[in-house]
Amino acid sequence: MIKKSSLIAFLIVAGSAHSWACTNFLITKGASTDGSTMVTYAADSHNLYGELYFQPATDYPEGATREIYEWDTGKFLGVIPQVPHTYSVVGNMNEFQVAIAETTFGGRKELSSQDGAIMDYGSLIYVALQRSKSAREAIQVMTDLVEEHGYYSSGESFSIADKEEVWILEMIGKGKNEKGAVWVALRVPDGYISGHANQARITTFPLNDPQNCLYSKDVISFAREKGWFDGKNKDFSFSDVYAPVDFGAARFCEARVWAGFNKVAEGMEQYTNYAKGLVEYDTLTNYATNRMPLWIKPDQKLSVKDVMEMMRDHYEGTPLDMTQDIGAGPYKLPYRWRGLTWEVDSVEYCNERAISTQQTAFSFVSQSRSWLPDAIGGILWFGVDDTYSTCYAPMYSSITEIPETFAVGNGDMLNYSETSAFWVFNTVTNFAYLRYDAMIEHIRAKQAEIEGKFIAYTPAIDQAAKLLYDTQGETKAREFLTQYAVNEANNMTAEWKELSHYLIVKYMDGNVKKEKDGEFLRNEHGDPASPEFPGYPEWWYKAIIESTGDHLKVIDGPTH
Repeated sequence: MIKKSSLIAFLIVAGSAHSWACTNFLITKGASTDGSTMVTYAADSHNLYGELYFQPATDYPEGATREIYEWDTGKFLGVIPQVPHTYSVVGNMNEFQVAIAETTFGGRKELSSQDGAIMDYGSLIYVALQRSKSAREAIQVMTDLVEEHGYYSSGESFSIADKEEVWILEMIGKGKNEKGAVWVALRVPDGYISGHANQARITTFPLNDPQNCLYSKDVISFAREKGWFDGKNKDFSFSDVYAPVDFGAARFCEARVWAGFNKVAEGMEQYTNYAKGLVEYDTLTNYATNRMPLWIKPDQKLSVKDVMEMMRDHYEGTPLDMTQDIGAGPYKLPYRWRGLTWEVDSVEYCNERAISTQQTAFSFVSQSRSWLPDAIGGILWFGVDDTYSTCYAPMYSSITEIPETFAVGNGDMLNYSETSAFWVFNTVTNFAYLRYDAMIEHIRAKQAEIEGKFIAYTPAIDQAAKLLYDTQGETKAREFLTQYAVNEANNMTAEWKELSHYLIVKYMDGNVKKEKDGEFLRNEHGDPASPEFPGYPEWWYKAIIESTGDHLKVIDGPTH
């Protein structure tokens, strides 16, 4: 079994790869208010730039090949045969409403690398999206690719949805001396939701139910050969064998799933100790015994806005609430600058790792809707920067052009761009960190206004696109949706830039400018009215006194 500190160390070593801090939720048709399937994703990295990828549908001649580059690093891995025709892909969703997301769980270190392997997890996602019309087909494409070309990455959980089904696929390589991967895929039951966040979550699974469970033929026998499992096949647990839960897996990873579930279902308090990293184990198998279920039924069906809000969480209202301890500072900042763990007097401590985090490059909520043509039904609600303060803009999955504000090449991590949504949103959040509890209220209000408008307009946009689809054809409908998506994303970014101007004026230098009826106040001479000086909360002043004693005490002068 993995030692308690091993995952923590692995997370820190691998921390430059954005995949080590991602969060997914999976929503089935029967769990959504409108009958859509949904998948969420936050690509969290200190090095990844937030932009929206696009691959147009393309025809290829016989014998064409495709070069594969590792998504995390850009390293060239090899070449695979190209298919005659690839489908259009916008971000992580294709023109047939198939959406794929991921989180990396790592797993057994001896399986984390494979000599000569070509397919990394990122390439699996984007190649599968170019070649699949359904979730089941995507699973087939991905597993065939790793069997033929090898698996370059460590353990990975994938969320795969189409307009009818939602699947979770978990995969890990076979190590240096063997080719390919072992894997299990489970269909989330209709009416339920699932989630994963950098920890493998599939435990036992049905061995004879191909409608709901698919797996590699050697997923159990491989573990037996390695000496990791010697029980009955029906008792085999993928996660407990290939990626056992330890403190770090529970506290830094599973706790995020717990927080998301907690937003939409009663009864999650029974897993609080598990979320805090207090994992209990069976003495015979070493399997964790107090784990959360792989899926739950939400108390009410979820709207796309509900699912967006699942991605906005700092453990508020729970024992892990990041706004309540002294690390939040005087203005309740729910972020902790990395590293993830730290030491004082040779004792190791940790920061919480919430769903919402400062280093998010981009995130999305995919929505696949079976009652509409594919050209209209798929929406990738896409945003950049921190999920808590981003705005999700509707990028229909059939669009043929990416908004300038989301475009690849419009700035990067080392080059600021005035027209880049990533930089505009980061300008707002990084200034808000200075007086978070006050400024976040303005940010959330603007977010609600813009997203509310997008959601309210969606039925009308769908209807207009459907009319064009029926009367003038799919091409005209896609042109209309492209123009809409481009305009709204660019306009949203312009509004966010105005928000940044407002915040800097109102909160400059730690003061707060006075307002009335939406206008900054001036005095009778036309000069700015004297600002407010709100200072710090009383508890913060007391903490300073406890730390400094009489060092800052005002001493009375002599009396005369």
